[in-house]
Amino acid sequence: MPMKHFLPFLLLSFAALASGQTLPYYCTDGSRLNISFSTANDGRPQATLYLTSGELNLPQVPAASGARYRAGENQLHVKGENILIEDSTGNRRACHVGIAPPPKVAAPVSTVSGFLDITGRVTYFQPLALPPDAVLIIRVQNIARRGAAARQLAEQRIELAGQQVPIAFTTPIDRDLIGKNAHITVSARIEHQGKPLFVSDKIYPALINGQPQPQEINLRPARRSKKT
Repeated sequence: MPMKHFLPFLLLSFAALASGQTLPYYCTDGSRLNISFSTANDGRPQATLYLTSGELNLPQVPAASGARYRAGENQLHVKGENILIEDSTGNRRACHVGIAPPPKVAAPVSTVSGFLDITGRVTYFQPLALPPDAVLIIRVQNIARRGAAARQLAEQRIELAGQQVPIAFTTPIDRDLIGKNAHITVSARIEHQGKPLFVSDKIYPALINGQPQPQEINLRPARRSKKT
C-alpha cells in the first residue's frame, strides 16, 4: 500500500491510543473486529475488544516495546498498525488496522511484523494418556548472560482438552526483546491441576543465525516428591 494511503490509518492508530477512539482491524484469518483504547475508572489505560461473544476489557501491562494489554490469559500486543491477539485457549490472531487485507498477500502470514514465531512439537515416549484437562506450557527464555538468571521472553499456556502427543505449538516473541548476543531457548512442560506431569530436561536452542528453527521437544516424566 502506498505510504500516502497508509499514513492516515497509521496516524489514526496513534491518535486512538491517546484519545479513546475505536479502530477497525482486519485479521489474517479473514475475521474483523473493532478495538477501542481508553482509560479505566482507576486511571489505568485499557483496550476494549468488541468480539462476537461480547466486550473484553484488557488493562495495560508493561511491555518491552509497543503496548501490551492483558487480563488473565487473554492478551493483546500492539505495535504500530499491527496487533497480536491471544485468548485463554492459546488461539492467536494477527491483525492490522484497516478494513481490508493488505495488497499483494497471496496467503495469510504466520505472524506480524515485529514478532517471531517459535514453532514445534512436544511429545513423550511413555505409553500414558494425558488427562483431558492437562495444560501444555511453553516458555521461551534468553540465557545469554552467564551467572545471571534467565530472562523469560514469553510463556504460552495451551489447554489440551483431551489432545494427546505429539502436540504442535506456535509461540510468538517480540523481536525487540532479542539482543545482539541473545541465546534464545525454548522449554516445555505438561501440568495437571497445577502439578507437573512431564517436563523437558534439556536446552533447546530456538534460533540459529537469528532465525527460528522448528523444535522437536521430548519430555520426561516429572519427578514426584516423596511424602514423609
